[in-house]
Amino acid sequence: MANVAFIGLGVMGYPMAGHLQRAGHQVTVYNRTAEKAARWVQEYGGKSAETPAAAARGQDFVLMCVGNDDDLRDVVCGQQGVFAGSHQGQVVVDHTTASAGVARELFAAAANYGVGFLDAPVSGGQAGAEKGQLTIMVGGDESVFDLARPVLNCYSKMLRRMGESGSGQLTKMVNQICIGGLLQGLSEAMHFAQRAGLDGDAVVSVISKGAAQSWQMENRYRTMLDGEFDFGFAVDWMRKDFAIVLEEARRNGAQLPVTALVDQFYADVQAMGGGRWDTSSLIARLQKGD
Repeated sequence: MANVAFIGLGVMGYPMAGHLQRAGHQVTVYNRTAEKAARWVQEYGGKSAETPAAAARGQDFVLMCVGNDDDLRDVVCGQQGVFAGSHQGQVVVDHTTASAGVARELFAAAANYGVGFLDAPVSGGQAGAEKGQLTIMVGGDESVFDLARPVLNCYSKMLRRMGESGSGQLTKMVNQICIGGLLQGLSEAMHFAQRAGLDGDAVVSVISKGAAQSWQMENRYRTMLDGEFDFGFAVDWMRKDFAIVLEEARRNGAQLPVTALVDQFYADVQAMGGGRWDTSSLIARLQKGD
């Protein structure tokens, strides 16, 4: 069992840290809102710290799940950041969906402290975090990954090193590209079925057994037809991720016309007041005139 700090107790981090504590690790948490950290300690045990540096001090592993590149730099490199409390041989793992550039930047900075750094974004949403069934895609040194593997297994169903630093974040970008295109296609299909007077349940019962099948179809078609968008990954978060994807595409020359279009469709959903709706709400903009 290891001494572990977990930084960031949002909808993902809160249950992820809980799985670590329940697995027998000694967990110290930090969250910008101290009340949430106190609530976590009351629910799971462990302890909380007042700063990221204090949380990181003396720990074998520091795990993080925060908002964006700027949040990440602040929580790691700030005056009271993780590196201020780090020691040689410590392993820092970042679960934030961020840019590959900031992953490489922090990897290089960590080396100056004798600290290992892994970019390890996750997929599976809030439900995956709560069930401990996340997919984790990792970039960084193989020796550091091997050290972190037993800890990350506490909340993963799929865990794989994808390559050198930044590879985890690049793989997460591929994941988001796929999800955006799938959801737009499913939204158009369900909208078409409704306008054609077909029974949506009957349609999906047939096509889900063929080449059109996907996780999104199996898990989201019914709530899409019912106009229920109050669970899953929020539109605001997807647009943040798409901004990272499209910036990386401009850098590497990838052509992403569908992703760019779906990003604008999500902007339409935000304009409808759906920023906190889940990503399957793309169908709402098609139904707006119905």
